[in-house]
Amino acid sequence: MAESTHLRSPSALSVQFLPPALLDRLGASGPRYTSYPTADRFVEAHGPAQHQAALMQRDQGPGKAAPLSVYVHVPFCESLCYYCACNKIVTKHHERGAEYLKLLDAEIELWARHLGGRPAVSQVHLGGGTPTFLSDEELSWLTARLRQSFDWLPGIEASVEIDPRTVTRARLAHLQQLGFNRISYGVQDFDPRVQQAVHRVQPFEQVEQLMKDARELGFASVNLDLICGLPLQTKTSFNATLQQVLQLRPDRIALYAYAHLPQRFKAQRRIHSADIPTADVRLHLHADAIATFMAGGYEHIGMDHFALPGDALAQAKRQGRLHRNFQGYAVQPDGDLIGLGVSAISRVGATYAQNAKTIEEYTDALSQGQWPVQRGIALTRDDLLRRAVIMALMCQGRLDFDAVASAHLIDPKQYFAHELELLRSQEADGLVQVSEQAVEVTPLGWFFVRSVAAVFDRHLQQDRARERYSKII
Repeated sequence: MAESTHLRSPSALSVQFLPPALLDRLGASGPRYTSYPTADRFVEAHGPAQHQAALMQRDQGPGKAAPLSVYVHVPFCESLCYYCACNKIVTKHHERGAEYLKLLDAEIELWARHLGGRPAVSQVHLGGGTPTFLSDEELSWLTARLRQSFDWLPGIEASVEIDPRTVTRARLAHLQQLGFNRISYGVQDFDPRVQQAVHRVQPFEQVEQLMKDARELGFASVNLDLICGLPLQTKTSFNATLQQVLQLRPDRIALYAYAHLPQRFKAQRRIHSADIPTADVRLHLHADAIATFMAGGYEHIGMDHFALPGDALAQAKRQGRLHRNFQGYAVQPDGDLIGLGVSAISRVGATYAQNAKTIEEYTDALSQGQWPVQRGIALTRDDLLRRAVIMALMCQGRLDFDAVASAHLIDPKQYFAHELELLRSQEADGLVQVSEQAVEVTPLGWFFVRSVAAVFDRHLQQDRARERYSKII
């Protein structure tokens, strides 16, 4: 496939000299668009019965033969990270892992019964929480159970999120033997003072050794997660972390922005607000990171993701094959997703369904042989259209009017007349170029790509409750 020429990343120059007025206006809160509509739009009226109906409709449709993706949420963590906004259960009682596996077994059985056969799977991801809270024996059982009900295709992407404090080389080797070929280390920051401030101490040398182990064991891809805007971060300290990351040379880097919302997340109340960098400092930290990674040979995939040119993610972007799901940017084709575990989200056809967020509610539903679905949404024709538009902008940086017209049988310039009018200000700011054929995101616009996409978010335009989202910058 010929490489796409319109996909461009912001240059270090554009990142370093963003106009303050532009940052004030567009560096506000906004969705990450791992789905559309976003999860905050899910409703309790979409419950087990609606989820069951979606599965029955899938069984009768053409999408039945398409490979699935599977996400397993393991909510347990041994210690509390103060910045964390994930759905988690902090405990040192590892026997809870075995109890949880029984619940996963029951949910997997529900899916197997309704899907029938042994459906093909092209992507498996273990997230949390801390998946490596489970013992090697428990991880072996979980993997075997997934293989029993799902056909892991050749070339499958099997990934697992790892807390470096919970693994050794032997544990990494065990994960590889189970079939996992991609791992992600949660680093956040290497500065000891910052680590102490967020209650997550893990020396650089520990991660360095685990990176070496992963390379020697032959994992196909290693990702590092970083967080920008943590307490006590300074330009000098974070730059030191960035240089250490370059030294480790991971295949991918995810750079997230910390959102301090102590009113919503109890753990964050342990962080001293006075220690959090100011908005101006956070901007410079983020800008420095992008410039540093690009100068270090990484390609800016979009938003907060970076990859080495030879990584599958960078190749997919260059070839216009990039996709986006609940794990962020991905190379796997867009399709149905099975979400297993507490709070996990599934996608079936034109619906999303989210499991109960508490272990008690999750247990109660499964004990009755019911889907543990607590809320969700059935997409309208308008939602499907806007999802395609938003994902095109987020992944390819281009909204092709002819392609939209052919796929959805509308006149996009007429249908989105209001949105195109709203884009005029962003065009004036140099974020997009609007022609008779397309809307294209500019190099500068990639820095604010979700602000561009948000113009087409009907739900957000109707309700600008921005406080529920993390900062774009």
